[in-house]
Amino acid sequence: MFDMSFFLTLLPRFIWGAAVTLGVSLAGFTLGTVIALGLLLLARSRIALARWIVAIYTSFIRGTPLLVQILVIYYALPGLTGIELSPLVAGVLSLSFNSAAFIAENLRAGLFSIPSGQFEAASALALPRHIVALKVILPQLVRNIIPPMASEFTILVKASAILSVISVVELTRTAQHVMMETFRPTEAFCTAALIYFLILFTFSVFTKRLEHKPSGAPR
Repeated sequence: MFDMSFFLTLLPRFIWGAAVTLGVSLAGFTLGTVIALGLLLLARSRIALARWIVAIYTSFIRGTPLLVQILVIYYALPGLTGIELSPLVAGVLSLSFNSAAFIAENLRAGLFSIPSGQFEAASALALPRHIVALKVILPQLVRNIIPPMASEFTILVKASAILSVISVVELTRTAQHVMMETFRPTEAFCTAALIYFLILFTFSVFTKRLEHKPSGAPR
């Protein structure tokens, strides 16, 4: 039976675990977006080798489980490079490299969804490239990719639970510790599940409001 007093006593530990979960997810998503921008530029390059590198990278990421990628980065990479990685750093890198492949596809799809007439009109007006990118393309691109990017972040938050296998003390690992210390799995894992739900439900509501927000104030 669920013990509310037990829940309240251990709530600070779960809040800290949730903070770590959000931290590694945000870091992985941010770094993944930066890597994805690089992948997008390489994919649009005229150099065949650059396009092949992107294709191989994307195929590898999509064709292997995230768990295996985490274990490769945490255990195998130090053996190959001699650089020791902390569980937290290895976890963030794993999430980043994984999400980059999917974010790059979101960016590509969002870019191609912009009507070609927008580019043609900007070219006809002889607008500088940076003005076209910042004032014409970027606002439309951001609006187009909000749903898939929100979905990717949601997936990343849930996937961060796998980092518990390399001892990152995020929300799931916190629940495991509490369960082993108290022998109360019901409270431990039900609390973790509730916090995951609250995080993702709040993010979902925020994202939907962002989608329906007007792109600009009327003049």
